[in-house]
Amino acid sequence: QVQLVEFGGGLVQAGGSLRPSCAASGHSFSDYDMAWFRQALGKEREFVAVIYWIGRSTTYADSVKGRFTTSRDNAKNTVYLQMNSLKPEDTAVYYCAARSGLLGAAEYRYWGQGTQVTVSS
Repeated sequence: QVQLVEFGGGLVQAGGSLRPSCAASGHSFSDYDMAWFRQALGKEREFVAVIYWIGRSTTYADSVKGRFTTSRDNAKNTVYLQMNSLKPEDTAVYYCAARSGLLGAAEYRYWGQGTQVTVSS
């Protein structure tokens, strides 16, 4: 069983920055792709970013490209999402998710409980 716990959300003014983190336990963290998703009130959950298990390459949604950066520290079993130049439309609950990169899993099987990010205008 894999456990994911997010923390580091909060309230920030537009143009500001936040750096949520996601701590993982119960699995070989370095073998997993780690992703961030978000869900705004009344909207569907959407993909934000992923950092792959091998090579630490990344992919971002167009809406956050150039503003958000995801990184991982395998020694600490933690993934980060550095969010800069925040906009009110970034307001959402942010979730981290994990899937086995080593096994080539297509779907994210493990999810955290989410952390609220609110950007005021």
